[in-house]
Amino acid sequence: MEQQENQLDRERFCCSICVDPLKDPVTTGCGHIYCRSCINTHWDKEEERGSYSCPQCRQTFTPRPVLVKNTILADSLEELKKTGLQAAPADHCNAGPEDVACDVCTGRKLKALKSGLVCLASYCKKHLQPHPQSAALKKHKLVEPSEKLQENICSLHKEVMKMFCRTDQQCICYLCSVEEHKDHDTVSAEAERTERQRELGLRRQTIQQRVQDIEKDVKLLQPEEEALNGSADKAVEDSEEIFTELIRVLEKRSSDVEQQIRSQHETEVSRVRELQERLEQEITELKRKNHDLKQLSDTEDHNQLLHNYPSLSPLSESTHSSSIRFRPLRNFEDVTAAVSQFRGRLQDILRGTETPILQIVSQVDVLLRQPEPETRADFLRYSQEITLDPNTVNTYLLLSEGNRKVTYMSKIPYSNHPDRFTYKPQVLSRECLTGHCYWEVEVERSVIGEVGVAVTYKNISRAGNSVECFFGFNDKSWSLFSCRKSYYFLYNRIETPVSGSWSSRVGVYLDHSAGVLSFYRVSDTMTLLYRVQTTFTQPLYAGVYLCSYGSRAEFCKLK
Repeated sequence: MEQQENQLDRERFCCSICVDPLKDPVTTGCGHIYCRSCINTHWDKEEERGSYSCPQCRQTFTPRPVLVKNTILADSLEELKKTGLQAAPADHCNAGPEDVACDVCTGRKLKALKSGLVCLASYCKKHLQPHPQSAALKKHKLVEPSEKLQENICSLHKEVMKMFCRTDQQCICYLCSVEEHKDHDTVSAEAERTERQRELGLRRQTIQQRVQDIEKDVKLLQPEEEALNGSADKAVEDSEEIFTELIRVLEKRSSDVEQQIRSQHETEVSRVRELQERLEQEITELKRKNHDLKQLSDTEDHNQLLHNYPSLSPLSESTHSSSIRFRPLRNFEDVTAAVSQFRGRLQDILRGTETPILQIVSQVDVLLRQPEPETRADFLRYSQEITLDPNTVNTYLLLSEGNRKVTYMSKIPYSNHPDRFTYKPQVLSRECLTGHCYWEVEVERSVIGEVGVAVTYKNISRAGNSVECFFGFNDKSWSLFSCRKSYYFLYNRIETPVSGSWSSRVGVYLDHSAGVLSFYRVSDTMTLLYRVQTTFTQPLYAGVYLCSYGSRAEFCKLK
């Protein structure tokens, strides 16, 4: 019984890899214990695949674990050495369910240390001894224990597959190479393995180079992040300062209005009180005179009344309330109405600037621009709904279809508006365009007419017949024109011919931050007609130019 317990103690201190007494014992994440050098050697062989497994339970780890010394077990081993006990020899390391068993052992099988690719068998430490001792067996290729040795046997000829057929991309035996795979491109399995290892080496070099490139990008991103943080903080600080100043201006305006109201209030109250005092004095004086007149009237002495009557002074002009003109009882209500009107105008301004500001904020893009889309499905990811602004439409253009369609008609009596194109038959979109945007325009023109699909800054001139009002004739607009069956591009009065067959549908792609503006012929495929690479300094607006009666253009619904 004591001998069995000692045997169990010995097996407990045995490394399952080298089956020798544990040296510098370390514990893996799954709880199994190995010699530090044994488990490191085992994991070094798994370096290529990028994951590391436990030889006993097969649990994998990524990345490679940091090994920690098992101090308790190390102390126990020291005690074991002092008592003279020996660790379990290799013969007593029995194979578990997850281990490769020795093919030579009978009865209770031990764990295999190596597998032979020539003899196609696995051996424990004891039965492996003949291989390094025998001259014939020394030539056998030994590998880590494997349960898949029988996969190296040709199922047809029961021979070891030492050849590789490059034609059929499979391992074969020698008989296969002279029979079924005759006239095929065949080489030895070792030669093919060498070639594949070379390819794997090249792939690893590519991967390592990519890792280095990505690591460089990661290093570059750190200062970019810091710069982004600084820029965002500065923008917030500046915005707060501007809005604080705006609030200060409004507070100053509010204070001025309040002060003016109080001053006017005091003036008017003073006038009212002054008039009130005069009226009260007049009342007192009139009451006194009334009393005197009553006394004189009540005098019974006729001579006395007649004597005093001529001395009565005439009544002064009355200032009583019937002669005072009051305004309707509105007092300062007009001031409230004026302030309310100012508030409405200010809210209109804020509403008009809120969307562009938020759009610009949402389109901040610090990374390199993505490749331009290729398929229509890719473009549609950036689709932008476009509606036309009635305040900008020329008087010869009629809007319809929810302000998405415009048609050249007889003159229409639109009301005057400062945003309207007074001479050029053009119209702009309501939407401010920043970031990534894509839209499509379906055009129909007369035989001799032209249609222009454009983008422009909002501050393009509108009034008169100057070329500064015309899409493409200034540095504020870019336009693709279709004339007969061809195209030409116009910017800042420079005309560039554009090749490509005519299509009734034109797609426009905008990457505002990258300064990319592209025009496409839309059919079964997307055909690039013209691309602009520039720097946009302001938000853009879509525009359309129609030249002749009956021409029309419609911004398509893409969603």
